[in-house]
Amino acid sequence: MSADQLIAGDVAPPRRPASEAGRTVEILRSSFAVVEPNIDEVGKVFYATLFSRAPETRDLFPVNMEVQRSRLLRALVHVVQMIDQPDDLAPFLQQLGRDHRKFGVLSQHYDAVGHALFSAIAAYSGRNWTPDVEKAWTGAYGIVADAMQRAAAAERGPASWLGRVVDHRRIGWDIAVVTVATDQPVPYQAGQYVSVETPHRPRLWRYLSPANAPRHDGTIEFHVRAVENGWVSRAIVAHSQVGETWRVGPPMGRMAVPQGSDRELLMVAGGTGVAPMKALLDEVRQRPRPPRTQVFVGGRTWEDLYDFASLRKLSYSYPWLDVIPVVEHEDEPSGAEVGTLADVVTRFGAWSDHDALVCGSPAMIRSTVSRMLVAGTPLDRITYDPFTMD
Repeated sequence: MSADQLIAGDVAPPRRPASEAGRTVEILRSSFAVVEPNIDEVGKVFYATLFSRAPETRDLFPVNMEVQRSRLLRALVHVVQMIDQPDDLAPFLQQLGRDHRKFGVLSQHYDAVGHALFSAIAAYSGRNWTPDVEKAWTGAYGIVADAMQRAAAAERGPASWLGRVVDHRRIGWDIAVVTVATDQPVPYQAGQYVSVETPHRPRLWRYLSPANAPRHDGTIEFHVRAVENGWVSRAIVAHSQVGETWRVGPPMGRMAVPQGSDRELLMVAGGTGVAPMKALLDEVRQRPRPPRTQVFVGGRTWEDLYDFASLRKLSYSYPWLDVIPVVEHEDEPSGAEVGTLADVVTRFGAWSDHDALVCGSPAMIRSTVSRMLVAGTPLDRITYDPFTMD
C-alpha cells in the first residue's frame, strides 16, 4: 500500500487477520466498492427508508439533509476502512455513541438504522447482495451498534451543554473568532473538537476545535471560517451575536501532545487548523518542562495566516517555541517560507525523532502526512483527526 493510499484511506497498514475474520473484511470492502460510485444515492435511500420505518427520527435531523448525508457516508467509509483494526475503531465508535446522545437517539432507533442501511446497500448492490454479503454487513453493523450503545449508556455526563456567546470578532470577511461561555465546564482536552448547534441553523451541527485549553471560567474560543456551501459556518461568521445561545456537544478526537515523551514536537497547521494547535500550546506551556516545539502555520497567501501575529508573540515569550509561516503564493516578500505545507515541512527534514501533530483541511492533511511518510517520518509518530471537517 502506497503512502497516498494509506492516507486517502486514513488507515494503518492492514494486519493479516484470522481467515474467517479476514474473509469478512474482504467481503465488506469489496461489496462497498460496488456501491461506492453511487454513494450519494445510497445516502438518499438510507434516510428515506429510515424515515419511513421510524417516522419519529425525522425530527432529529435538520430540514436540509445534504450535510447530514455527507456525514453518514464519511462515517460509513471510515468504519469499513477500520473494520479489521478494532483497537483503533473502538474509540471512534465510542465517541460517536456518546455524541449521538445530543440528538435524542434511543436504543430502538439502532434497529431501524440497521434495516435502512442494509436496504440502501442492497438496492445498489444488485445481484452482488448475496447471503454472505448480507451476513458480513449484519455482523459488522452489530459490532458498531453495540459499541455505540454501550458507550452512550455508560455516559453519565450531559448529552450537551448550553453556552452563551460573549464575544464575536470578525477577522476579514470570512473568519470570525467567537467566544462562548458554557453553563458547565465542557470536559474536553486541548486538541479535541466538539460539535455546536446555533439558533441560526437548528439541528444542523458543525464540528469546531477550541482554540484554548480548558479554562476555569468555562469560556471556549472558536475560530470559524465561512466555507463555500457552509450553512453553519457562514451563519456563524456573518450573523452570530453576543448573547445568543449555542449548544455544545461532547468532545471528540485524538489530537494530544504525548505525556511522558522525551521527543521534540512538530505541529503543522493549515487555515483554522491553527485553533487546536493554539489550544495544545496553551496546555504545553503550563507543563514544568515543555518540549522543544516547531510550529508550521500555512495558507495560500499571507492574509490566510490570520492568527500568525499572536503565535509569533507566543514564540517571543517562550524560548522552547519556534513558529514558521508558510504561504503558497506571495506578491511581495513577507519572510514566509514559500510552498505548500507538505513541501516546506519535508524540506526541513524527515522529523523522525519528533512527535508530529497535523491539522487542517482533509486535502492538506492527506498531502502533508503522505509526504512526511515518504520523507521518513514514522506513521506512529504522526497524529491527526480524520473526521473533523464538514
